[in-house]
Amino acid sequence: MAIWRSIVGKMWLTIIGLVAVVITTLGFFLLEYIDLTFSSPAQIKHLFIYSGVIGFLLTTFFAFFLLTKITQPLREMKDAANRVAQGDYTTRVAIRSSDEIGELANTFNQMASELHTLIKDLQHERDHLSSVLRSMTDSVISFDAEGEVILTNPQGQYLLEDWSSVDWSDEDAPVRNAHVPGPLRETFRNVVDSGKELTVKVHVKSGVWSVVMTPLASIDSVRGAVAVLRDVTEEFRVDKMRKDFVANVSHEIRTPLSMVQGYSEALLDDIAATPEERRELVQVIHDESLRMGRLVKDLLDLARMEAGYLEMNFQPLDVNGLLSRVYRKFTALAKDRQVVLSKSDEQSSLQLEAADGDRLEQVLTNLMDNALRHTAPGAEIALRASRIHELKGDWIELQVIDQGQGIPREDLPYIFERFYKADKARKRESSGGGTGLGLAIVKNLVLAHGGTINAISAPGEGTTFTIKIPVSARSRDNPHR
Repeated sequence: MAIWRSIVGKMWLTIIGLVAVVITTLGFFLLEYIDLTFSSPAQIKHLFIYSGVIGFLLTTFFAFFLLTKITQPLREMKDAANRVAQGDYTTRVAIRSSDEIGELANTFNQMASELHTLIKDLQHERDHLSSVLRSMTDSVISFDAEGEVILTNPQGQYLLEDWSSVDWSDEDAPVRNAHVPGPLRETFRNVVDSGKELTVKVHVKSGVWSVVMTPLASIDSVRGAVAVLRDVTEEFRVDKMRKDFVANVSHEIRTPLSMVQGYSEALLDDIAATPEERRELVQVIHDESLRMGRLVKDLLDLARMEAGYLEMNFQPLDVNGLLSRVYRKFTALAKDRQVVLSKSDEQSSLQLEAADGDRLEQVLTNLMDNALRHTAPGAEIALRASRIHELKGDWIELQVIDQGQGIPREDLPYIFERFYKADKARKRESSGGGTGLGLAIVKNLVLAHGGTINAISAPGEGTTFTIKIPVSARSRDNPHR
């Protein structure tokens, strides 16, 4: 850059020009004028005073000129910098010269433009991250080193609000990181202290949560942690059901298999001395093999039902005929066990537009079989059917009411689960009992008809199973399925 285009050059040229003007004026005009005109020193003194005043005024004028040329652009840049600091990244300053002030203004404008672009990119990334967090089904919660929540998505916020209703205080332990929910405090402390990621499962209320907590590390320390929580209650329940299922199937098969093995070994060792004893051993083996066959068949049926491969033959059904068939099937057995069996009167309104009669007969047969096995002689079992009206339409209500041993109230929610035994005293006989899958099959068949099933019972007061089937075929597609 040429020196005369710089501020220093401009100031230097200005001062040189001012000095040159003063010297030239004194040299060409004033000195000769002084010698010819002024004879006394006082007049010369006055002349120099006047000249000094004029020079001061000229110097001051040029000083203000330079001050304006330098200070005004700097003030404009200062105001622009304040506006940028307040968030107005579109602020620009006018370029009034090509010197250092002009270059500074140009650089400031470029800086503001780059800063505006950077802030827009950061806002875009923030919005993108916020959208990702909002769309996540998992809960994301970020804590600082003191345990304060600094960031969360809507799912995480809902989780914090839900957990805040639980008192996590521990009187026996000092309270650290009190803002961290109780189930996460120990994991949070370990992550912050060790600086390593941890994965744990926590049980809160009736849910199970898988927690992955990662430290937020700075250069020389851990400044917090971020936790990702996933609700694995259903997976946990399914896994527990799978384990229970394997254990229950093993238990159900072990008894008949042991008996088959034991009695067959007795036959091989010729323990049975008479044909009657051998026939009795063979009969036991036959009964236990039938029991294992029923168990396998029920397992296959239940698996097909739960997988959605259940074949149903829907057609108009007369419920009166269904009740009569079930009643006739159990009349002789009830008489043999000295149990009073009754059924409701026939009604012309007991008609279903579409139902599988064989499947519903299987449902009622299973419930009647359970009722007979758990009802003492002299007691009564009633088979009832009626048509009821509700807001969602007309329903056929089927009831199997017994005066048997009853089921404890705490066990009622679980009686439709596979192999669940509400009362250990109500165990099945070795060869004549069920497989433990009957009620689970019943529930699936009722749901396949778009209906509902529930049980009301109390120990010593009997049990009432109530089934509701929609009359209209259009009502079959409902939330129960």
